Amino acid sequence: MTDTSDTRHADSEAQAPRQSPLLRLMRYIPLIAPVLLWAVPCWVLLYTGQHWPLPVSLTGTALFALGLCGMPLAMVRGHGRRQQDRAAIVGDSLLGASWIVFTWSVLLGVLLRAALAVSGVGDGQDRARTVTWAVLGTTAVLLAWGYAEARRVPRVRRLDVRLPRLGAGLDGIRVALITDTHYGPLDRARWSARVCETVNSLEADLVCHTGDIADGTAERRRAQALPLGTVRATRARVYVTGNHEYYTEAQGWVDLMDELGWEPLRNRHLLLERGGDTLVVAGVDDVTAESSGLAGHRTDLAAALAGADPDLPVLLLAHQPKFVDRAAAGGIDLQLSGHTHGGQIWPFHHLVRIDQPALAGLSRHGARTLLYTSRGTGFWGPPFRVFAPSEITLLVLRSPRPPAAPRHR
Repeated sequence: MTDTSDTRHADSEAQAPRQSPLLRLMRYIPLIAPVLLWAVPCWVLLYTGQHWPLPVSLTGTALFALGLCGMPLAMVRGHGRRQQDRAAIVGDSLLGASWIVFTWSVLLGVLLRAALAVSGVGDGQDRARTVTWAVLGTTAVLLAWGYAEARRVPRVRRLDVRLPRLGAGLDGIRVALITDTHYGPLDRARWSARVCETVNSLEADLVCHTGDIADGTAERRRAQALPLGTVRATRARVYVTGNHEYYTEAQGWVDLMDELGWEPLRNRHLLLERGGDTLVVAGVDDVTAESSGLAGHRTDLAAALAGADPDLPVLLLAHQPKFVDRAAAGGIDLQLSGHTHGGQIWPFHHLVRIDQPALAGLSRHGARTLLYTSRGTGFWGPPFRVFAPSEITLLVLRSPRPPAAPRHR
């Protein structure tokens, strides 16, 4: 009798797929990224030919070192077990500031320095110091502007969306979309109330929230979310979960939205009828629901459409744009999503596009399906928005067969 256990073990190791170098590198990004975010600007601004007086170099280096050590510590205390809001505010703000100064240190450190050299402006030290002041000035302006953009009530973005299968009786139906409100460490109860007032001014038939209500439990962020109960719609207010709900207690948010009068569309649908025509309004749990381990939470498009007439047009709420592949395969007419924040702080949108098929706006997928991706109503983490403005969206659905005008005798 031959013992083959060692042979089988060796065979299984030989057959196991090897991780690519890129995947192995990805594991170290949380360690590498903070170092790059602080070390690169430190080098560009202080040690590339500026020849600053020693006290200036030492003070600048100390500030960058403090940021490098302080940011991860504050992030852990703010978003880890302790959930300390003040620490989260500090860590998030340092993260946003470091991303901006890193970006412009790289861009101006290369482009501006090259332009000055080609133009023959100054000597090496003059050009190096010009780059430093340009980076610091640009960073200061973008931080101030980005903070104001993040904290203001979003502008309303209006657009008509033509759905070939929409009946004439539903032509002109108004759909308001808010998403990614991200109530969090910064108390935004007043901002929340003003957002809801703006939504109410749109006189929408259907109001949708496509998830990521908050960072934290429903109990902890309840005061900021309560104004959502004042939102008005002539037909319905509907909500689906986002991935951030599953970082805390998703069921708590579902229960609170239900308490506030919203319809949580958890893999189900409702019918919106007008003028003899019908629109199916469906929703699915976020794609992270099943991996969260929360009982009963999963993404199930088939369940969401169960019992609906397949000849009727379907409006689907799904938090992440990447669900659109399944929506297109299922014959959905229009999917509404958020999640991307439009990148939030330029040029982060390039990284978002690696994971998502759309960044913002209206796009077509397949023969029938349209996807509208909102840039989000609030912000996540860093309280800045740079070249990615927030929005409240009003979509007016149009039928290819508008209702006939009334006859005048």
